[in-house]
Amino acid sequence: MLPLGTTAPEFSLLDPSTGRSVHLADIAAGRKATVIMFLCNHCPYVLYINPQIVQIVEAYEPLGVAFVGINSNDADAYPDDSPERMPAHAQEVGYTFPYLFDATQEVARQYDAACTPDFYVFDHELRLAYRGQLDASRPKRNPVESDGADLRAALDAVLKGDAVPAPQRPSGGCNIKWKVMGE
Repeated sequence: MLPLGTTAPEFSLLDPSTGRSVHLADIAAGRKATVIMFLCNHCPYVLYINPQIVQIVEAYEPLGVAFVGINSNDADAYPDDSPERMPAHAQEVGYTFPYLFDATQEVARQYDAACTPDFYVFDHELRLAYRGQLDASRPKRNPVESDGADLRAALDAVLKGDAVPAPQRPSGGCNIKWKVMGE
């Protein structure tokens, strides 16, 4: 996992909804915190928590928190995750934040992202304060209603200038669908 205190690796990724590149610096500028979420269109874990993601964005964006979703899956092997399908998916589930495509998978590697979903919270200086799960819900193993408890606790702490409560639990979900080397 990316060590706490690490400065967020900069990126410039395609926003399939607009056809433009989006930079981390543009998303995070002047914000009290920035949440980077590794998501995709097809993962049952992401689909299960999408309503809670939307609720958290609605609650915390007005408090100065920026949100961005990144899809790093191999779209050739998993066409449901293709950039062409991302805008319709984002609209269908209610994403109001940029949902970007990591075609080279380099951004996922820089963040040590392992699965979808995976969450990273950075403070106003873009220093990593939290990395891990949204909450303890899982669609099959623990099918309780998603409440976003872990991410909400992390955001509340960062907004107050406090340390994020421990332990920080890794996310559970579908592995990122890595491209076969040489492709």
